Amino acid sequence: MTTAAPLISITQPSLNVTTKSQELSLYQSSGAIVAAIVVGVIIIFTAVLLILKAYNRHMRGKRELEPKSSKTAVPPLGQNSSSVTQHCTVTFIPIHMQSR
Repeated sequence: MTTAAPLISITQPSLNVTTKSQELSLYQSSGAIVAAIVVGVIIIFTAVLLILKAYNRHMRGKRELEPKSSKTAVPPLGQNSSSVTQHCTVTFIPIHMQSR
């Protein structure tokens, strides 16, 4: 009787190569996904910044164009506000607590 020689599996090395190439493509695609997310976040931040700048310009122009209030402004506190002096008085009222 003759014995058949065991067959050498040829698919094993090609499977290993396929797994490594799939792994490499996964790493590359995950890097591309991360890069796309970073670029997207930068674009969103830039858009928000430009919108806030435009809003700030609009509101500043609106504030500068609106008429000033006719009310007299409160003078700032400090050494230069000696023209208007206000006196504050504080009154303490004693409270008698009943002991139990």
